[in-house]
Amino acid sequence: MFRQLTPRLFASPQITLAEVDAAAAQGIGLIVNNRPEGESDDQTPGDEIAAACAAHGIAYVAIPVTHAGFSQPQVEAMAAALAGTDKPVLAYCRSGTRSTLLWALAEASRGEDPNELARLAGNAGYDISPVRALMDMLAAGK
Repeated sequence: MFRQLTPRLFASPQITLAEVDAAAAQGIGLIVNNRPEGESDDQTPGDEIAAACAAHGIAYVAIPVTHAGFSQPQVEAMAAALAGTDKPVLAYCRSGTRSTLLWALAEASRGEDPNELARLAGNAGYDISPVRALMDMLAAGK
């Protein structure tokens, strides 16, 4: 269900309220919604996910990413969200790809090795090559 990127970070396609229950059972402490509201008629609205998170004591943050790409404020928000907890984190979007790409950018911006990030993403079934050049630039800036 949830794809493990690191020992404490998971990515997932769109989640439902039942999957918030499953995340709580797994000990997830933060859910990051990277999907814009209204992107698809079949997505569970973010406010419903947020309410379910609150009922389980799970922190929730929305950092929506459209298909237009990534911005520095989004990268900074993701880095801050990840740094703000030591609990396991679940990030989701339509397929999990945007969440994984944003995670990789955030980690590269903190100086993590892009090669290792690519390996971890690949192990979880995600290809981060669309943002690899940007990751290299962010990592070089640290």
